[in-house]
Amino acid sequence: MTIEPPAAGEPRRPHGPRDPGDAWVVAPTGERYWGRFGAAGLLALDAERGVLLQHRVSWSHFGDTWALPGGARHENESARDGALRESGEEAGVPEDAVQARFESVLDLGIWTYTTLVADVTSPFEPVISDPESVALEWVPVDEVESRPLHPGFAAAWPALRSALSVRPAVVVDVANVMGSVPDGWWKDRAGAAGRLLTRLSALASKGMDAEALGLSATRWFPFVAAVLEGDARATDVDHDLVAVWRASGSGDDEIVRVTSKLVGSWDPVIVVTSDRGLTERVEALGASVRGTRWLLDQLG
Repeated sequence: MTIEPPAAGEPRRPHGPRDPGDAWVVAPTGERYWGRFGAAGLLALDAERGVLLQHRVSWSHFGDTWALPGGARHENESARDGALRESGEEAGVPEDAVQARFESVLDLGIWTYTTLVADVTSPFEPVISDPESVALEWVPVDEVESRPLHPGFAAAWPALRSALSVRPAVVVDVANVMGSVPDGWWKDRAGAAGRLLTRLSALASKGMDAEALGLSATRWFPFVAAVLEGDARATDVDHDLVAVWRASGSGDDEIVRVTSKLVGSWDPVIVVTSDRGLTERVEALGASVRGTRWLLDQLG
């Protein structure tokens, strides 16, 4: 593998000095891949308008094709941050207008490309702010394949499209999870619940391995819900990334109610509990169940 700087007219950042990541990675066989530290792109999915695609200018690498806004990652930059930064620079995508759903990684050993799939939560109009773009357009999902696609995106699109119908949700039986760890939680249930919510928020932020969820792609950012009962309800810890329900009565009944609400609009719905009776009730609703050890392994 060798690293080559870009030549005149090749991809570059639209503003400011060139980043060290803006270089070609050249394989021993001669293929070139843009991004010394890998590359990332954003597949922004609008429920009404479809997928945001970029028509690449003719002089660019694989010019006159349609692809996702994206580009070279910076050193030590996460793939998600890189995809959001690049789509903001190239297409004016507001970072707070999309919600990450999953990442899919193409790993060639010498180079990686990460596609971040994110749902549009606040509609926006893209803005051409990069010389590599001829046009930016919302393309209905069923029409994407009719465009002349960048070969990398064309190869990835079938798997990406099949995953667009998947929206995982994880519902946590907080009392059951707390009870599985003998850390003195019984002395301060509210404090223990707050610590668990903080860990769940960190997990929601970094995402979960697809294999752990039994899904395709590489990493998912599921909707995370936590149900509190009894004294644990008094915790004053809340996080934007975790939806918290405080049961007025039975915690199990509240988990069943929350699960029933989610099944249908989210798929799969995974309930974390080791309670056999609760397991039977939520499985009857169409949810699947993971034991507390499964979640603790994810939390690390």
